[in-house]
Amino acid sequence: MTASLDAGRRAAAAAMADQIAATLNTPQPCEHGDDYSPTSSRWRDQSLSKGAAGVAVLHGLRAQHGLADEKPAHAWLARATRDDLTAGHGAGLWFGAPALAFALHTAAPGTYPGAMAGLDDGVTQLVHTRLKAAHARIDAARRPSQYEFDLTRGLTGLGAHLLQRDPDGDLVRRVLAYLVRLTEPVPAADEAGADAPGWWTHDSSAHDRDPAFAAGEANFGMAHGCSGPLAFLALAMRQNVVVEGHEAAITRVCRWLEDWEQQPPTGPWWPERITVNELRTGRPRQDGPLRPSWCYGTPGLARAQQLAAIALGDATRQEAAEDALDQCLSDPLQLARIVDPALCHGLAGLLATTWHAAADASTPDLGAHLPRLLDALLAHARDTPPETLPGLIEGSAGIALTLHTAATGTSGGWAACLLLN
Repeated sequence: MTASLDAGRRAAAAAMADQIAATLNTPQPCEHGDDYSPTSSRWRDQSLSKGAAGVAVLHGLRAQHGLADEKPAHAWLARATRDDLTAGHGAGLWFGAPALAFALHTAAPGTYPGAMAGLDDGVTQLVHTRLKAAHARIDAARRPSQYEFDLTRGLTGLGAHLLQRDPDGDLVRRVLAYLVRLTEPVPAADEAGADAPGWWTHDSSAHDRDPAFAAGEANFGMAHGCSGPLAFLALAMRQNVVVEGHEAAITRVCRWLEDWEQQPPTGPWWPERITVNELRTGRPRQDGPLRPSWCYGTPGLARAQQLAAIALGDATRQEAAEDALDQCLSDPLQLARIVDPALCHGLAGLLATTWHAAADASTPDLGAHLPRLLDALLAHARDTPPETLPGLIEGSAGIALTLHTAATGTSGGWAACLLLN
């Protein structure tokens, strides 16, 4: 079904996007800093999530729609590249050379062929290195780090860029072949045992606050968990970019999500992550749905499963995924947990996810939620000061781009960094 909004709301979305973009026309002067910590300007320059690379995407797409000139996009690209780009351990789709490759390809395609060629080379080398290490790890029957495969820094995110940049190339197929292996169990000699999925990680961001995660975790989310690889595998299949074992891999992840789906009266939900003890008992400690965010909540997980169902031609699974999202969006208690306007875990992410899901939906039910979600975002769009957090995933540029999509009815490819399309 086509995701549609009335002319008045589209005009309001366009006006708010204009206002936010105007506050981001020129990069703010700042000291260079001398490290790459997330609080330093050097780190934010290269960040799609929090900084200059993400703002360039906003201005580039607005220029392509004739809504602004190209100067702001070039200014932010210059800011993003004022220092040597990171292409090592911390680099990924949301940071470093791959983030700049995605931003340049999306914001200014064909404008800087020499720079783009250099970035392509850097991404290629990084993917080769990561794939070699990942296959060696699987061959040795060890558990992965979440950053081996996740969207933000791992091979899923790098694959998402390659699917846009070079869908006919061999490299994206090599990433897909790795993800097929990732979905297969790893016979690691540890507490998780044979029942753990291949994406069971040895590390856990929750370990510091909860010792129950000392033996690792299975993460369900789009950003760091199994829904990210699922969405990417499905998006590739929809574009007829397919490798051996592709369909079986999608099915394995879908069945895992089916096994862990919770069914209260307010609609299906999934845990954010589970421990070894939860794996053994088959029951999550989490007693209900948390915030309905893109990154960990029902909206992101439902979109991943909808994409998988469409790729497989499974109408029953598609209906179930769309119904899960519809029930989530109909639950005022869940919606009340969204407290900020950003893409990653806020209103913009909820709207963007629903907009893309509604565009593919088999019924108009999801599209019916769009006016209310847009109204909520318009009411809170300026809650994030652009000067403190300008970026795409967690800042004002992402809010403006979501409003731009609602106003124009087009995405321009930016939502690939969230695996929404």
